[in-house]
Amino acid sequence: MKQGSLTAVCLAVVSMFSIWATPAFAYLGPGVGLSAMGAFLALVIGVILAFFGFIWYPVKRLLRKGNAAGASTSEPRQKRHAESGGEGV
Repeated sequence: MKQGSLTAVCLAVVSMFSIWATPAFAYLGPGVGLSAMGAFLALVIGVILAFFGFIWYPVKRLLRKGNAAGASTSEPRQKRHAESGGEGV
C-alpha cells in the first residue's frame, strides 16, 4: 500500500467511528481540571528533579573532586582542618 492510500483508509475509519459515537452525557466539574493541572505540574517538577538528581549532582561531585585535587597537598587534611577552627578528625 502506498502512503497516501493508507492515510485515506485511516481517515475513513476514524470518520466512521466518530459518526457512530454517542454522547456520554457526563458532567466534568472543576475538580477534573484542577486534577489534570496538578498531574501535569507534578510531571514537570518530576522531570526537573530527575534532571538534577541524575545529571547535576554527579557533575557537582566531579567538580568538587577537581577542586580538592588542586588544593595544597603538602599539609595533611586533618592539620588544615584543625587550623581552620575544626576539632580535627
